[in-house]
Amino acid sequence: MSMSHLYGTDGDDGVEMESFEVSDWDLQNEFNPHRQRHRQTKEEATYGVWAERDSDEERPSFGGKRSRDYSAPVSFVSAGLRKSAAEEISDEDSDDDEKPVKQEEIPKEFVPKKLKTGGNFKPSQKGFAGGSKSFVDFGSWERHTKGIGQKLLQKMGYVPGRGLGKNAQGIINPIEAKQRKGKGAVGAYGSERTTQSLQDFPVVDSEEEAEEEFQKELSQWRKDPNGGKKKPKYSYKTVEELKAKGRISKQLAAPQKELSQVKVIDMTGREQKVYYSYSQISHKHNIPDDSPQPLGKDSKPQGFALPELEHNLQLLIDITEQEIIQSDRQLQYERDMVVNLSHEIQKMAEVLSHEEKAISNLSKVLDMVEECERRMQPGCENPLTLDECAKIFETLQDKYYEEYRMSDRVDLAVAIVYPLMKEYFKNWDPLKDCTYGTEIIAKWKSLLENDQLLSHSGQDLSTDAFHRLMWEIWMPYVRNIVARWQPRNCGSMVDFLDSWVNVVPVWILDNILDQLIFPKLQKEVESWNPLTDTVPIHSWIHPWLPLMQARLEPLYSPIRNKLANALQKWHPSDSSAKLILQPWKDVFTPGSWEAFMVKNIVPKLGMCLNELIINPHQQHMDAFYWVIDWEGMISVSSLVGLLEKHFFPKWLQVLCSWLSNSPNYEEITKWYLGWKSMFSDQVLAHPSIKDKFNEALDIMNRAVSSSVGGYMQPGARENIAYLTHTERRKDFQYEAMQERREAENMAQRGIGAAAGSVPMNFKDLIQTKAEEHNIVFMPVIGKRHEGKQLYTFGRIVIYIDRGVVFVQGEKTWVPTSLQSLIDMAK
Repeated sequence: MSMSHLYGTDGDDGVEMESFEVSDWDLQNEFNPHRQRHRQTKEEATYGVWAERDSDEERPSFGGKRSRDYSAPVSFVSAGLRKSAAEEISDEDSDDDEKPVKQEEIPKEFVPKKLKTGGNFKPSQKGFAGGSKSFVDFGSWERHTKGIGQKLLQKMGYVPGRGLGKNAQGIINPIEAKQRKGKGAVGAYGSERTTQSLQDFPVVDSEEEAEEEFQKELSQWRKDPNGGKKKPKYSYKTVEELKAKGRISKQLAAPQKELSQVKVIDMTGREQKVYYSYSQISHKHNIPDDSPQPLGKDSKPQGFALPELEHNLQLLIDITEQEIIQSDRQLQYERDMVVNLSHEIQKMAEVLSHEEKAISNLSKVLDMVEECERRMQPGCENPLTLDECAKIFETLQDKYYEEYRMSDRVDLAVAIVYPLMKEYFKNWDPLKDCTYGTEIIAKWKSLLENDQLLSHSGQDLSTDAFHRLMWEIWMPYVRNIVARWQPRNCGSMVDFLDSWVNVVPVWILDNILDQLIFPKLQKEVESWNPLTDTVPIHSWIHPWLPLMQARLEPLYSPIRNKLANALQKWHPSDSSAKLILQPWKDVFTPGSWEAFMVKNIVPKLGMCLNELIINPHQQHMDAFYWVIDWEGMISVSSLVGLLEKHFFPKWLQVLCSWLSNSPNYEEITKWYLGWKSMFSDQVLAHPSIKDKFNEALDIMNRAVSSSVGGYMQPGARENIAYLTHTERRKDFQYEAMQERREAENMAQRGIGAAAGSVPMNFKDLIQTKAEEHNIVFMPVIGKRHEGKQLYTFGRIVIYIDRGVVFVQGEKTWVPTSLQSLIDMAK
């Protein structure tokens, strides 16, 4: 079965063939949106090429050809005149001058045949893909519509009768169209701008320059139509270019130094070659090959070929370039060296002038020192004094400060000042004339002391002249006088150290107090007996408090022990104990003082109150006065405890027995007010004391409320009620006054805190209250409860959590108020 009806046959020999080349017709119809497309039937979709179809719908072959119809009449096509070979060659080479070919001029045999699969055109579409359509019928479609274009323009702001554009300027001439020469793409034949666009938009077109360069490069690949040889082009390098190349290669030499030592094996040629750097590979093509080039069929023999000479010339050129580059580098190096040396000369000149000035100053300093040494000789007529030497050192410090600071002042002071200082303090007695030499030593301190050092130990003696002077010259006199000093005569020694405290270095003063004074005091305290010594111990210990402060703490414990032993047989009627103990109240810590009083004084006072007999008719007040005199010495809480335990039970018992025997209520009222006047306001303000006196008033009110008492003495009930009302009102007024004072104090502290911008928290408030009531408030070191720091508030242990104070009870921690805490601490 022949497949000619599917694939077609060749016109000459009838051989069936398939044509796959892309013709002009394919290009024209590729982008035609209106070409007819063959709709595939169901039978075609099922059987493909073997589907049956009508003769007029016969499927064309893939080559665009049908089977030849031999029944049609013979038609002849004119082929024109054949051109000569030269004309055909000239036509082929003139591609740049090709003119556009109209669709009507294309012979029918070159026009692709219509395909049933969508390649047919309607008659009205034949001129679409070829050239350009004429503008004669442009806009004729508007006649068959209802003016939709006009409406669209009006919607976009167009006003009839005015021009287009942003400012309605419009254009006078219509937009010109420029016909492209050939069938290439846009820009393939150069710039397509028209004269009108160049006039309206005079912008430099860089595309034209790029097009010229492109055409210039393109022409290099084309053969010269004249067949002539191109002229050789020579490249020239100037000296400046070689210098620039040398500088760039010098910058790149550092990172490429390692690569220059690499061994490279080149196997790209006919033979294997070995290079010892990558730079040799770049020059390998410059060396001509020794092997003769084979002559081709059309090649011509070279008339002048000397590869050895060319190689030598290239080698000379390279050597010359390297010499030029090396010369430029050497010149630049020499110039840099000249600039560097000029700077060095300038610096050396400055150094030389500075050294000359330093030499001159040092020579003057040396002359002054030699003059001092000459005047210190034993047989000198004008011996050097300490004041004159101080003036010389002041001159050195003022005029030659640098040389003075750089010199070894220690050796200079040892050689000159120390002998004069020994002579100055030769006959000095510190206890008789304690201010002798303070002014001159203060002057030498400013001259010799090294400000750069904070000297607090003997290790600085080698670097500080003044400290060495005080240690070696002044300190021996102090040791001698302290060895002969009696601690009980402390006035002269305290005055002496007070006058020298601002002059003597700190570490020397500490050495005097720790190593000389404190051992003497400790030895004297051990030998002191409070029962036999007539001189109170505080008279020769307390004057040392401003100087020694915490250094005296080890002496307080033996002093308290001796005082406690002396108080074992003491009776409160002896007032000398109070005179001995009163100066130590502010010296001992509050805790130790309170413990001492509770252990040695309070039991004696309790025994004294037990011996007190309360008799309203004949009262002896001596024992009561002995106890009340210690009110300022013992704490209020201890005194209140004594009264609650040893006084008020007997006092209330006497009151009850008196009221049960038909008393005179006026006498009872006077007796009540008399005992109440014996106590101070501070004691009366205590809640326990208030409760006791209120209890006495209640007893009196109950007594007058009974029938017996009320009828036996008329008016007694009113008098007792008036007394009760008066006493309660006084208590209320006293409490109101206390609250007012506390409010004023808080307001003043608030103003001060606001002025100082210091916010107060709850801990600060407790601290302030403790200071007001003279209560010790301090943290317990190393003790915590649930991560909270423990504090001692008087004798109570507390901790603070979220603004609440917790007090340690018997089994647990109990929250309490601040006022209750203060009352418990007192």
